Amino acid sequence: MQQSDKNQQYYIDLEHERGAHNYHPLPVVLTKGKGVHLWDVEGKKYYDFLSAYSAVNQGHGHPKILKALNEQADQLTLTSRAFHNDQLGPFEEFATDYFGYDKLLPMNTGAEAVETAIKLCRKWAYEKKGIPENEARIVFVSSNFHGRTLGAISASTEESSREGFGPYVPGYDIVPYNDIPALERALQEPHVAGFMVEPIQGEAGVVVPDQDYLSRAKELCKKNQVLFIADEVQTGIARTGKLLATCGQCDCKGFCENKYETRADILVLGKAISGGVYPVSAVLADDPIMLCIQPGEHGSTFGGNPLACAVAKAALEIVRDDRLDDKAEKLGVIFRNRMQKLVDELDIVSLVRGKGLLNAIVINDSPESKTAWNICVDLKENGLLAKPTHGNIIRFAPPLIMTEAEINECCDIIENTLRNWD
Repeated sequence: MQQSDKNQQYYIDLEHERGAHNYHPLPVVLTKGKGVHLWDVEGKKYYDFLSAYSAVNQGHGHPKILKALNEQADQLTLTSRAFHNDQLGPFEEFATDYFGYDKLLPMNTGAEAVETAIKLCRKWAYEKKGIPENEARIVFVSSNFHGRTLGAISASTEESSREGFGPYVPGYDIVPYNDIPALERALQEPHVAGFMVEPIQGEAGVVVPDQDYLSRAKELCKKNQVLFIADEVQTGIARTGKLLATCGQCDCKGFCENKYETRADILVLGKAISGGVYPVSAVLADDPIMLCIQPGEHGSTFGGNPLACAVAKAALEIVRDDRLDDKAEKLGVIFRNRMQKLVDELDIVSLVRGKGLLNAIVINDSPESKTAWNICVDLKENGLLAKPTHGNIIRFAPPLIMTEAEINECCDIIENTLRNWD
């Protein structure tokens, strides 16, 4: 790999001088990725243990995705939806069969897909449930993360996301996460149209609810004629050891025709749906819901473009053909077992939690401390890239193509780093 003639600090300073200060990245400047590894501009190699927040489930630079990208880019990239293209229909057919829905509405980013789901839910409420115009309400949960748009932060309970951006979108109610009695009360209020939830709260620190939470929530939604909306932008596409985190114990192996008990009425996908190669997101629903939106009522210039469709179809085929859900399930057990030994032995780490290859450890210090950040800096120095969230929590989400030997090598790096802190 050819190294840059500039050091990392040059690029960090340039970003700081010329870019908006809306992120606080770890002090590393990356220039190449392949499989489960990343390289910085000075040639140092790292294990990627964040996967671009679970967008790179298939690994960096997967040859099948790049082949689809290059072949389609050479053919046709964008038409807008003013015309048909020969990639959108085949992608929609593949994805609706794979996830078990009638229809798909393509967008670009996870936040756009969340906004689409909110609009779709409201439209359904007025057309099908008979809620009076402009009176529809949607229930969210505390500590959620659905993106950074105004519609998403209006549902947030995090002041860092909300403060300074009001007034907020009306028609939202918020209940505690993993609290069925509170949800039941909220759904009984007048004019409730939908309930949106992350099956596992990723940004909050990989918070896993009670085993029956999703099934009971779906049952309450059905009882109250409320749409169950699953934001699986981060948890979907095999990350948690199932094709979807809402699959629960469903043994669908994709092409889910049995309509599992926690199946979302509206499913929101993004990130790994394109393997981290191109921005693609999607909202899936059955005809009685999706067909509430008619021409002119929603769209995007780039949504459903032929390049995105070719890339996304290839990315999903990899998940299916390589059974990345099974790999995530198996490797996740190894990872949590290794981390639990550290919890039992060391004072610096107090808890490990997660499913599949979406996991987190809780550092035994206050959320206001810099301990987790400094540990991540040390992990970087030792060849592994991860990032803290909510102050004292470190999230771990490597590409799902990782081998057993690699996951153990990464656990060795984490263990050695933490032992030096304890």
